[in-house]
Amino acid sequence: MKKLPLMSSRRTFLKRSALFASFSILPSHFVFGQKSSGGQLPPSQRVNLAAIGIGNQGRGDLSNLYASGHCNVVALCDVDLKGKHTQESQANHPNARRFTDFRVMFDQMADEIDAVLIAIPDHAHFCVAMLAMSLGKHVYVEKPLAHTFGQCERLIDLAERSGVVTQMGNQGHSGANYFQFKSWTEAGVIKDVNRISAFMNKDRRWHGWGASVEKYPNQPLPEGMDWDTWHCSGPVHPFSDKLHPQEWRSWYDYGSGAFGDWGPHILDTAHRFLELGLPRRITALKRDGANDLVFPQASTIQFQFAKRKAMPACTVTWYDGKENLPKVEDDLGELNISKPGKIIYGKDLTFAGGSHSDALRVVPQKKFMEVRETLPRIAGKNSNHYANYLLACKGEEESRSPFHVSGELTQVFNLGVIAQRLGGTIKFNPKTRRITNNKTGNALLDPAPRKGWEEYYKM
Repeated sequence: MKKLPLMSSRRTFLKRSALFASFSILPSHFVFGQKSSGGQLPPSQRVNLAAIGIGNQGRGDLSNLYASGHCNVVALCDVDLKGKHTQESQANHPNARRFTDFRVMFDQMADEIDAVLIAIPDHAHFCVAMLAMSLGKHVYVEKPLAHTFGQCERLIDLAERSGVVTQMGNQGHSGANYFQFKSWTEAGVIKDVNRISAFMNKDRRWHGWGASVEKYPNQPLPEGMDWDTWHCSGPVHPFSDKLHPQEWRSWYDYGSGAFGDWGPHILDTAHRFLELGLPRRITALKRDGANDLVFPQASTIQFQFAKRKAMPACTVTWYDGKENLPKVEDDLGELNISKPGKIIYGKDLTFAGGSHSDALRVVPQKKFMEVRETLPRIAGKNSNHYANYLLACKGEEESRSPFHVSGELTQVFNLGVIAQRLGGTIKFNPKTRRITNNKTGNALLDPAPRKGWEEYYKM
């Protein structure tokens, strides 16, 4: 596929500098003066970053990206610049230009931006990321990657055509669990996995009120709030504090529930290194407090993945909701399943782990003691997820959660959400990318955008 041109000559300079430095005997900061006396890269050798969504999760992401020392923050964009949750980011970066509409930001200063952080509600990821990539900008997009299966398809495609660096914000994918799972799979320690239980039993925002919701509430719009841009290509509903600034995750129209929120931190390494791909069957085994608008109070969703190469078929069962936990076999010993995590059942060994970067352990303890001397040791220090993204923008590393990896992972969650929403069993054909037994479910794979936002689906 033909690659889109990169718009910034400055980015080309950064990549060429990194490439030239890799052939030098001396460290690159001696060759190019990349570090000041204080140990920080000078502005000319940092990535120019624009942050879209600067409160709550965006605030944390921006802080971590800036703390890496590899970026200049040149623009801040948020639909609610007067909101309390956005004030800290604005105070921390007083010289960054401010915008409420990402389209205006790109119109006015695209040539000054190398990379973009996108940390806004799930339903809005797609349009912003598509525009940024079409302009040749590297993109870091919070998880889950997009709100629908079809949006993920387009993001994966444009990422390949544009040639930009992409990263999804499942931060544990640069942590201990990533390197351990990769190493243990390659060494044959994790093998012949035929069953995985994954669970997240923390209280969610919609617990206690979601089951009774019959319509979207309506409250006065805060001063300065760009409510139309907040919706992007999604359906429009009145403003309320049950949507903004954080409650949007509760609603099918805008969020991805507990599964889309926590699945990327729990199932990411299993999906990648076991090469699970896309499921053939998804069944909603439990939907407590099912509602047409808001996610269930508790749900159990089961996925059937086909045999892959030499790996057996695998069943993955997801549990969310307070006290909705998998049954744990007595012979595994006492496992702490009161916090998010997973149990991975292989032919010879069983593994228990948490979320994010938490490492796996062989269970029960007796079995671990038998095999501990044969387990590969994981050595070395690696960049964290934020530094990895920026170093990849500079051509010095490869991003660990690029869209061709994180996009397919997100599509598993997209399918799971459809099952949560409709109930019953969904049959999916991975080759045709269609749900074959439910017309409503098939339509939810790729809903049409609202009028005026069609262009982002054609980039």
